Amino acid sequence: MVRSLWSAASGMIAQQTNVDTIANNLANVNTTGYKAETAEFKSLLYQTMQTKTTTANGDNKPISAQVGLGVRNSSITSVFKQGALLASTSDTSFAIEGKGFFAVRGEDGSAYYTRNGTFNFNTGGGNSLVLSTSDGLPVLDTTGKPIALDTTKYSPSKITVDATGNLCYPDEANNAQPIGISIGVYQFNNPSGLEKTSGTLYIASAASGNAMNEATSPGLEKSRILQGYTEGSSVQVVDEMVNLIVAQRAYEMNSKAITTTDQMMEQANNLKR
Repeated sequence: MVRSLWSAASGMIAQQTNVDTIANNLANVNTTGYKAETAEFKSLLYQTMQTKTTTANGDNKPISAQVGLGVRNSSITSVFKQGALLASTSDTSFAIEGKGFFAVRGEDGSAYYTRNGTFNFNTGGGNSLVLSTSDGLPVLDTTGKPIALDTTKYSPSKITVDATGNLCYPDEANNAQPIGISIGVYQFNNPSGLEKTSGTLYIASAASGNAMNEATSPGLEKSRILQGYTEGSSVQVVDEMVNLIVAQRAYEMNSKAITTTDQMMEQANNLKR
């Protein structure tokens, strides 16, 4: 009976993690570029009560008797589905249609990756403007360098970006022409292996594999960049509410299992009276 206490307790802990994950999804339903997460579980070790060759009477038995010892959380996985494309009034807002990620340079100098394309031009010293995230992290181009514009040559309000990520500027005939700078887009063999950090940023890990530059890596299906759009969260509120109800019911059932075990132990203790 003590075994049932620990098994039910592990179930309550696992379902609490499940509820935490669902709550985080719902909290980020309006976060640009956020990817919904799912909690996954695995059973713990099994304890063998009887071997498969004997029974209590000594007869042959083809199946063993094993009792599970509960459950634990195995992983919390991000589901990288395409979010809805939302129109934006900002010319420096971008959405990726495809498997790619934007790259930004973190404060530690490392490259981070995101689907959040809410960018702005910030002063970069001298006459330059740097395309940056809302946190001031510079966006990287296809060569891995920050995207900077010389304000003596270009006006940021006239910059347009085509579907391949090329920054364009109007010529004398008012036709947009590439200026030799392209927004970097990167892919991963296993996006679910990316390590999550704050602010919808990810960093490459051994599980995700190295970042593959769409501009230089052959065989990749190219992503499209849409200017004037952002990618909405992939969270489906109805699905999350259903998952929340299921998690709550599972938590309640584990709680009742603990209560039942406690009552059985109380009755067993009262037998000696």
